[in-house]
Amino acid sequence: MPERVSRPRRSRRPPYAVCAALFLVLTGCGASGTAPTAVPGAGSRAPASPGTTGAAGPVAAARGPAAPTRPRGIRLLGQGIRAAIPADSLQALVVTGDSADSSLATAVLYTREDSMAGWQQAMGPWPAHNALKGWTDEHRAGDLRTPIGVYGLTAAGGLLAAPGTAFPYEQNPLFKVSGEGFQGDSLEGSFDYVIAIDYNRIPGASPLDPTRPLGEERGGGIWLHVDHGGPTQGCISLPADRMRELLRALDPAKVPVVVMGDAAALAR
Repeated sequence: MPERVSRPRRSRRPPYAVCAALFLVLTGCGASGTAPTAVPGAGSRAPASPGTTGAAGPVAAARGPAAPTRPRGIRLLGQGIRAAIPADSLQALVVTGDSADSSLATAVLYTREDSMAGWQQAMGPWPAHNALKGWTDEHRAGDLRTPIGVYGLTAAGGLLAAPGTAFPYEQNPLFKVSGEGFQGDSLEGSFDYVIAIDYNRIPGASPLDPTRPLGEERGGGIWLHVDHGGPTQGCISLPADRMRELLRALDPAKVPVVVMGDAAALAR
């Protein structure tokens, strides 16, 4: 979610003022609530299992229908997480945290041709950051942890003009951010490009929309945004060039999702 904006005044704010931004209402990058595993706004159906084609002719018929096979899954994802990826999703950004309490992660974009096909690695691996205190299944506003789960990606924006994207994109000066992160890293430019993660928000709305369907205590403003060299308050951050690549690659018509959590949680 957005990181808290530190105004340039001489009384220096503590580093944990890191991830808040703009409007301050969007205390993104770290104030979120419990993460439902199903993707808000993207459907929650498990991937369909295509049937295998058996040998043709009477012999095959006598043996009955062939056993179904499952599409090739994304490496390291457990059955529970795989089942939460919508059947019609053809793009999945998988962000894997180093451990439950680590702020270091790796992002890989997977794609598939259709819901019957297996997933293929399309981009990455890329270095990423998540929240200062790691990950949680029970995310609450201000807990400095990133929610685990599968979430839709339906809108984008930023301080800079869109680098070419099919997402609805809002360029707005409210995405300007300043101040320092947890490790003294500069937050400037962090919101040059953002993609809203559909956690406790209205899918398709501007990333700046303050509406929190689950309530303010569950946080919100969880984004993918430009990495500033340190932990976030709850968001996922990627290098600027990778954010530009991602914005160009993701297509709302392909129901893109982000699958995120520490390695142990994603293996469940």
